[in-house]
Amino acid sequence: MEEAQDRVPPVTVEKQGQQVIVSIGGEMDIDRTPLLQEALHTLITQPDCPPEVVLDLTELTFCDSSGLNTILRARLTAEAHGRRLTLHAPNQQVTKLLELTGTEQLFHITPASGTSD
Repeated sequence: MEEAQDRVPPVTVEKQGQQVIVSIGGEMDIDRTPLLQEALHTLITQPDCPPEVVLDLTELTFCDSSGLNTILRARLTAEAHGRRLTLHAPNQQVTKLLELTGTEQLFHITPASGTSD
């Protein structure tokens, strides 16, 4: 069981009214994204999924292109099901990845609490 846990970033899911908050921690890389992608797809396609899915990236330490692909796929799935995917508190590395790939405008992005822009 520990082996499977090692393959996916630590993830918690919490429904809060019209939102579901998916907190992702650790590293999101090619070894860990398939299970995360499946989990997000399952969550987003449930009939009782709230209209807004928030990916809380506060504890995410690294994201590579496969992780970005997982987030982009989740966004498309959310859109297809009438939901919105929001990224909360992406770190500098994730923000740079979004900027370099020109994908930052595809998401509603909220800063970490106490962060000034």
